[in-house]
Amino acid sequence: MFAFAEGLLDDLNMDSCVVDVGGFGVNVNITSRTALELPGIGEHVKLYTYTSVREDGISLYGFLSREDLWMFKKLITVSGVGPKVALGVLSAMDVNTLKLAIVSEDAKAISKAPGVGAKTAQRIVIDLKDKVSLSDEAVISSLKDGNKASGAAGGEKLNPEMEDAISALAALGYSITESRKAVCSVEGASDMDSGSILSAALKLLY
Repeated sequence: MFAFAEGLLDDLNMDSCVVDVGGFGVNVNITSRTALELPGIGEHVKLYTYTSVREDGISLYGFLSREDLWMFKKLITVSGVGPKVALGVLSAMDVNTLKLAIVSEDAKAISKAPGVGAKTAQRIVIDLKDKVSLSDEAVISSLKDGNKASGAAGGEKLNPEMEDAISALAALGYSITESRKAVCSVEGASDMDSGSILSAALKLLY
């Protein structure tokens, strides 16, 4: 119904905001990540929106990027995932980290989001794993974590030493997503043995 809401930010909470659109206050549900990224009260803002129409009313869900909105729409197609749960997932994980968790079939990482149990997280992985790809430039960028990655830069396959370090971190209780990001953030990892990579990755995780 509404593609976006653009105007002045009139009010802001961690889960919603009010946008003054030509003198009309539009209430928009948002993620906590969006709340932290919004400008100050009275500043100009543009949120890409999804309109939810139910018997008990109409609700708007807003995002600062079309990519976030795209992922939100994908999440709510999953059985058991409504708009509120989808907001919880995107509050706990940014889109690139969520994509990585999905393609890595890391349901454990997704289940840490509020309102998401193990079964729901597994359904998210199963339903969406064919709709996202690690070849996406944005996901590769998130793996590099500020361009610190070495062997995984540019989408190259991780070498055996790096894979061993990821497995070791997973055995210590870290999710595959957390482990992979940490290992790919170790500078010079492609030239290090697995023990050295593990040690450096643990320091990043701490």
